[in-house]
Amino acid sequence: MCGIVGALGSPGSVDSGSLSAAVRSLTHRGPDNQSVWVSQNHQMGLGHSRLSILDLGGGDQPIANEDETIRVVVNGEFYDFERIRSDLEARGHVFRTHSDSELLIHLYEEYGVHCLEHLRGEFAFLLWDEPHRRLFAARDRFGIKPLYFSTHQGTTYFASEVKGLFAAGVPAAWDRDALLAGNIAPPNGSLYAGVRQVPPAHYLLASGGHMDFHPYWDVHFPMAGQEHDAETTEHVEELRETLYSAVKLRLRADVPVACYLSGGLDSCAILGIASTYASKPLRAYTLAFDHADYDERKTAEAQAKLSGAEFFPIDIRSDDMADHFGDALFHAERPFVNAHCVAKYLLSRAVRDDETRVVLTGEGSDEVFAGYAHFRKDLMGHLARSLSPDDSRGTLGDLEASNRVSQGLLLGDSGDPHMEGISARLGYSPAFMEPFAQSRTANLNLLSEESLQAIQNQDPFCQFLDHLNVSGKVAGRHPVNQSLYLWGRSLLPNYIISNLGDRMEMAHSVEGRVPFLDHKVVECAAKMPVEMKINGMTEKYVLREATRSVVTEEVYRRQKHPFLAPPSTLQTDGRLYTLVQDTLRGPGVDAIGIYDRKKVIAMLDALPDMDDASRTRFDPALMTMLSYCLLQDRFSL
Repeated sequence: MCGIVGALGSPGSVDSGSLSAAVRSLTHRGPDNQSVWVSQNHQMGLGHSRLSILDLGGGDQPIANEDETIRVVVNGEFYDFERIRSDLEARGHVFRTHSDSELLIHLYEEYGVHCLEHLRGEFAFLLWDEPHRRLFAARDRFGIKPLYFSTHQGTTYFASEVKGLFAAGVPAAWDRDALLAGNIAPPNGSLYAGVRQVPPAHYLLASGGHMDFHPYWDVHFPMAGQEHDAETTEHVEELRETLYSAVKLRLRADVPVACYLSGGLDSCAILGIASTYASKPLRAYTLAFDHADYDERKTAEAQAKLSGAEFFPIDIRSDDMADHFGDALFHAERPFVNAHCVAKYLLSRAVRDDETRVVLTGEGSDEVFAGYAHFRKDLMGHLARSLSPDDSRGTLGDLEASNRVSQGLLLGDSGDPHMEGISARLGYSPAFMEPFAQSRTANLNLLSEESLQAIQNQDPFCQFLDHLNVSGKVAGRHPVNQSLYLWGRSLLPNYIISNLGDRMEMAHSVEGRVPFLDHKVVECAAKMPVEMKINGMTEKYVLREATRSVVTEEVYRRQKHPFLAPPSTLQTDGRLYTLVQDTLRGPGVDAIGIYDRKKVIAMLDALPDMDDASRTRFDPALMTMLSYCLLQDRFSL
């Protein structure tokens, strides 16, 4: 994994100084080499900050083809590249390096933009085609790797992180509308004025002053009742074969590969599978919290023992998260709704200090196999028509009682008025949006009158749907699959694999690989009936069966426990709670420009008298406000 930058303008407009500044700002993504190339007419420039994983001595970028008419910078990994390279060499292509990134140039020469169909992995890239004066850029199918852009003074700048754009000269300012929209946002925007993203599974073509975006892939859920009809054993075996292949491909590296390990099925399954291919014991790194409801050390240690892995617990305290909240935010560039992002930041730091560069992670499994409690709530809503009201309430009560840590963040109360518009559009209310609607309601009570007037006719949930192909990809599907699609186009790229993945890992030059978001794994799971994902009330059923032989019995039977840190409001004697209280009472709240500080202070005053459940429900809104204040300061917005 690396950091990439680029600039495209009119001849004479691109200078190496701004590109070099952007590359330097991304050194954490690639500490091993920083390079910049600018075309002879200064119309196009590319920059690269390299983390060496493959071809340690010869893979520096930008990489050019034989006659230097095509150049590319890549962030990410292309898996199974050696097989594809052999095929291209048989067709006469000559490779200069042993890097997987060079594969892109020769695939582009052979297939043009359709080269994307041959790529398997997590990636973002910029490719300059000099003969056609054309920039070709793309982002992987799920948005695992970031790619931002902004046009300033006639030149369009690209970078892996927003700070790269700011370093190149793009003005740093809030996008007030994005701040007011809240957490449900389309995956092509950002919080910053004039800054956008290349959407996941899209490519961009830019030439002659024009820029066009094109989708090249999407997950396809079958219409309700038309799911792939097969025996359970057939589904299990197909998933086992596909997932094992995805894990094996991600073990290819010229440096050691380790695993992040929680007590959950996802990371335990990855470690279990990876250990079957490893020639020596893998290293497994586990976060250990100072709160019993959130600590999974014992479960993880038992899994490491079963897999023959070396076990490395990393102790995290609430005070640690307070001390590093701002540093983690600087790298995320997005608000946190829980301090789990800071915990992941500290975990990656410990891994870096242990001289480990590549880790396999379990992110994406819940999005593929309906692991979160809110997907089970969607299923309950679908099945409620065949249950008595008492049975329906009882089942929902059991779900909520067994998912206490999800309350307020992943589970919310039905009936919020902000859900009416989306319910009318979809015919049901996705359960994952309920806590965000609650958080939005809490947030509205803290906004200034000017802000309230600005959004009085806006519905961010319906605006989010307007960016999606609802009729073609959502309508007519089972409600669980509808929610999986919507979550996969919102929270997955905008939070899960950003704040909890790429940003926290690359902050410390650690490359995270996500086998569950291999597109062949996702396509395999998407066609299955919903009961293969949620069987009765057992989530991720097919995954449990496919990996049963490599996980402990406890993990096989254990209910999903989301990766969360203890809410700041539950530890009122800790530094994280103090950071919230002190920061949100200060002038930073005014500088953001959307809040009424008197309302904020009144809410802070009320916190000590609330019960734990109420405080937990308020915590995401507090974390978001704290994030805005600290980002405001870090980027001088």
